[in-house]
Amino acid sequence: MSKAETFRALHQGRTPDDPLVLPGPWDAASARVFAAAGFPALATPSAGVAASLGYEDGATPADEMFAAIARITRAVDVPVSADVEGGYGLAPKELVERLLEAGAVGCNLEDSDAGALRDPHAHAEFLAEVRAAAGGLLFVNARVDTFVHGDGDPERAVERAALYVAAGADCIYPILAPPAVLPLLRAGIQGPLNALGRLDGDGSEPAALGGLGATRITFGPGLQRRAAAALREIADGLTP
Repeated sequence: MSKAETFRALHQGRTPDDPLVLPGPWDAASARVFAAAGFPALATPSAGVAASLGYEDGATPADEMFAAIARITRAVDVPVSADVEGGYGLAPKELVERLLEAGAVGCNLEDSDAGALRDPHAHAEFLAEVRAAAGGLLFVNARVDTFVHGDGDPERAVERAALYVAAGADCIYPILAPPAVLPLLRAGIQGPLNALGRLDGDGSEPAALGGLGATRITFGPGLQRRAAAALREIADGLTP
């Protein structure tokens, strides 16, 4: 079984008490830590990678992002999915080629640009072209930004998700959806559902999100930021 097939299979047959937990490495060293801890796959966060490269979120040049993804995939044996934001303006075929060259088995693609939601029909067409170019070689996680750049209406999120699933998306990611609305999203969205996990004990822990309907849990830049905070604490202890 290829890494892409393994990654796809990890999303199938999940039970509420066992969602797929995908830590987000921001460089090769963090990827090796997560792989050594036993996680079966990883999912890079674009914001975390940006921070590791010295950029603000959303400002990483495409070449640097793909190079960072390649360093991460080379560092570990487990499958790695890559957050490539909105696709960096690349044509679907080139985007797929660059992801595969970097060693990724999946990708996140968001449906907003510069803080505004894209037309969902146009975005669905883009996803369909990515799906056609990738075939079964990439697991496409379609991010729905209704809760971060829209009005937060779950019904609008479900409507956008339906278009993306019909276009061939393998998973839907309503980023920043409040845990309380996950059961509604789960009822209205076909296939795997990605939720954003948090580390602050507010009900967004993996087990709690799984019980609310999430198939898989990712953390955005949360783990990178927690690591940076720990490093700041160490640095403060070194101050004369």
